[in-house]
Amino acid sequence: MTRPADIAPAGTPAAPRGKQRLLPNLFRTTAFKLTAIYLVIFALFAGFVLGYVAWNAKRLLDDQIRSTIDAEIQGLAEQQRLGGIRRLVNIIERRSRAPGASLYLVTTPVGERLAGNVEALQPGALDHPGESEIEYARSSDTIDSPSRAIVRVFMLPAGFRLLVGRDLEERDRLGVVIRRAAGWSLLLVFVLGIFASWFVARRVLKRIDDMSETAHSIMAGDLKGRLAVTGTGDELDRLALNLNAMLDRIGELMAGMQEVSDNIAHDLKTPLTRLRNRAEEALRSARTPDELRNALDASIDEADNLIRVFNALLMIARLETGRINDSMAPLDLSEIVSGMAELYEPLAEEAGLALESVVEPNLLMSGNRELIGQALANLIDNALKYGQPVGAAKPLVCVTAARADGQIALSVADHGAGIPEADRNRVFERFVRLDQSRSKPGFGLGLSLAAGVVRLHGGQIRLEDNEPGLRVVMLLPAAQPKPVETASNEPPPPSTTQPDPAGLQTA
Repeated sequence: MTRPADIAPAGTPAAPRGKQRLLPNLFRTTAFKLTAIYLVIFALFAGFVLGYVAWNAKRLLDDQIRSTIDAEIQGLAEQQRLGGIRRLVNIIERRSRAPGASLYLVTTPVGERLAGNVEALQPGALDHPGESEIEYARSSDTIDSPSRAIVRVFMLPAGFRLLVGRDLEERDRLGVVIRRAAGWSLLLVFVLGIFASWFVARRVLKRIDDMSETAHSIMAGDLKGRLAVTGTGDELDRLALNLNAMLDRIGELMAGMQEVSDNIAHDLKTPLTRLRNRAEEALRSARTPDELRNALDASIDEADNLIRVFNALLMIARLETGRINDSMAPLDLSEIVSGMAELYEPLAEEAGLALESVVEPNLLMSGNRELIGQALANLIDNALKYGQPVGAAKPLVCVTAARADGQIALSVADHGAGIPEADRNRVFERFVRLDQSRSKPGFGLGLSLAAGVVRLHGGQIRLEDNEPGLRVVMLLPAAQPKPVETASNEPPPPSTTQPDPAGLQTA
């Protein structure tokens, strides 16, 4: 229901939502606030500099005035000493009439004016010898609006007084010029600063609004939306790149989750149906306890296979999220590979294959022993199932482990049919099984689990052509080798990882 406050009067155009909130948003932006703070700081600094310049200019002018006054007083006092008061009066009369003359005044001991260009002084100005800043008037016309000057009063013999000074009009004009320049400069700084802060904040606000709009569209379900990158390399571009990378990763995880859900719905439907049919067949046709026991054993085996599948899916999910990173410990990969090859030799003989291992000693790394053992077991189990020789190839499965460019290269090679190059990236996905492997037991999770283990350890996994056959290579980061110790007759500890008869591996 529409509230009365939301109804605009007829004929009133509705302003766009962005324009209605533009100015309030501008004033609340961090860019506007920071620019305003910088503006105030710059204005204070500029005012301090201008004030310092004005103070120094005033001090310099005052020093020049004092120097001029001192020089004139010394000269006039010397003239008075040589020619008496009459000569001094004549010189002052002559100097007083010169353009731009200084201030001169000679008085009797009782204060009567003898010569000079000063008509009036403030009371008591001649009573105290020395320097002072006073008000004066050059003529009777300016008595009502006196001027200011720096003067020095000098006591002459017989009580006569001599006053010499300089008007402060030039200094006052300079002060007015400086104050006017400072005012206009600060005003210009504030105007330009406000415009700059508005311009910067508006640009930043526009990009933030674009990011917010994209975020709203993503939250509404458009998972393909990404934040715009201008290419300037500023902090907003870096933020957009990081957020886009995060969105890409989230999209990959969601796509993987959807794929897992679809695969579970399709690939686990068959064993669940088979389990149900066996139970139903046992209920319908079993007549003796032995028949019921056999049906229950088959159902339990099928349920165990399903449990292994779900355990493998949970393990892959944990590997992808990195939630078992804290279980890393120093280990010797040579012991794991040797023990695993020894463990699988009987199974290789049953499959009519020869299992050969070439292991370099003292292959140290930091990792999870059980996970690496499980990944290697999956690769060996795949090689035994799908590594039957093609043509005249030797029935051989080779497991090697050696150092390579600061890493440990762990490989399992066979002489089977191999995997076409076009499918080598796809087989690392969950539940992916190629057509030639569907007749073999398994669910297509082995290579996916091995890839997750390698990523967790910061390594790489790749599939290569063994000519003929397939070579799976895992590159794992190596640690510094430990010193070689005296060989011991004690056998290496047995691996805790057992063969995977459930066939969670992929082709």
